[in-house]
Amino acid sequence: MEFDSEQFLRKEYIQRINLVLEYIDHNLDKELSLDIISNVASYSSFHFHRIFKAIIGETLNSYIGRRRLEKIASILMHKETVSITEVAFQFGFSSNSSLTKAFKKFYGVSPSEFRKQLPNKFSKIGKVKSKNGKEELLFEQYICNITNHLKWIEMNTKIEIKEVPDLHLASITHIGVEGIENTFERLFKWGKSNGVMNDKETKVARVFHDSFKVTSPDKVRMSISLLLDHKIKSEGEIQPLTIVGGRSIVASMEIKPSDFEKSWSSLFVWMNDQGYTKSEKTPFEIYHNDFREHPEGKFLVDFYIPIL
Repeated sequence: MEFDSEQFLRKEYIQRINLVLEYIDHNLDKELSLDIISNVASYSSFHFHRIFKAIIGETLNSYIGRRRLEKIASILMHKETVSITEVAFQFGFSSNSSLTKAFKKFYGVSPSEFRKQLPNKFSKIGKVKSKNGKEELLFEQYICNITNHLKWIEMNTKIEIKEVPDLHLASITHIGVEGIENTFERLFKWGKSNGVMNDKETKVARVFHDSFKVTSPDKVRMSISLLLDHKIKSEGEIQPLTIVGGRSIVASMEIKPSDFEKSWSSLFVWMNDQGYTKSEKTPFEIYHNDFREHPEGKFLVDFYIPIL
């Protein structure tokens, strides 16, 4: 068999970029210079910068800047007691105004306006005072929307609060919503060559490292995965991933491919309505069938939201 040096190098690049992405996500509140990051990847700064842009589609500085703003947006959404000034200094902005300028350029609104526009401001039903009636109308629309989400959950979902053990996965990183079928096929090919797909207990999973609420769909990072009973070693683009166990909302559904977005939205509405708080851990899905073999083309899937 002829050695494919180009394919070998690409797998090596992807493996090291995966290490970098994980490092960045865990250190957004620290210094992330090109020298530091290229050292994590064990490449020279010049070589790494070119590889990163080729694989991720963004320069390193652009990626880090975006991830910091998305992290700040997530904090503004979920942690009402944290001030804008606090997150500005925590993530390396020299002042409140410098954060506001960058945030507005990225999201189109200031951090304070972003927080005001969140549905969470009406997290509990109550009276809204207004002179012109606009706030009452917005409030009624919000309550109607919430009611529809909760009805969806009630009709389509079995929800439990579970203590989930550590989960071990073999994963391929996928960025964006396009071409995901190809990533699944590459994962299955690896699984078949390693005998993993022959085990009836093997499940397919998808882990979300970004939120569609704050990250553009073409930039959302996911891990397309096989759930295993043991840890694996890195093998090219196949990377080990461990989901640390803990308390989670687990919602079991039987849904069409077009229902995933509605299912996630409704589940988060249910979480807020029930008073649960999402933890810093990433949400994920575990599939229990091949939807192509279902008589109605539906997925049997569990949605997991780790909670405090």
